[in-house]
Amino acid sequence: MTVNMDDIKLNMQQLMERTLEIAKDALNANEVPVGCLFIHNSTVIAESRNSVNETHNPTRHAEINCIDNTLLYCKRNGLAFENFFKNIIVYITVEPCIMCAAALKILNVKKVIYGCNNDRFGGNTVLNVNNIYTDGYTQTGNILADEAMTLLKTFYKGTNPNAPEPKVKKKKSL
Repeated sequence: MTVNMDDIKLNMQQLMERTLEIAKDALNANEVPVGCLFIHNSTVIAESRNSVNETHNPTRHAEINCIDNTLLYCKRNGLAFENFFKNIIVYITVEPCIMCAAALKILNVKKVIYGCNNDRFGGNTVLNVNNIYTDGYTQTGNILADEAMTLLKTFYKGTNPNAPEPKVKKKKSL
């Protein structure tokens, strides 16, 4: 069987375009615009976006939502999740944060394909979780990175309606 690399690149681009659509939904919902897909044997098993502001739960990142949806999928279909995750390929608009990268690592996902780097919280850029845990997943980045970064910049130009009020420090007088 011959694998056409152009078909693989096209499929990767199409899947990343879908994550960007999901991220736009997050932006429209006043969430950090991150979209995520979990693919198992060429089938979309889960898709989600950030829902931190909506749920008032700081752990409700797109990846965590997809993990929960995949666990439900396994339960409904009588599948052992421990083996199922080993064949999951994660597509996400932004490099997973340290929390999500560790969760994906512990679940032994096969591969993570992301758009732009996460220079503040990245599970590869800031703290490489693959150096902490054994048997790390492979990563591919910078797929439609400019589009993903544009969505983030758009969000951060506005204000996060659920962000705490900033604490302004007063200067001490001498």
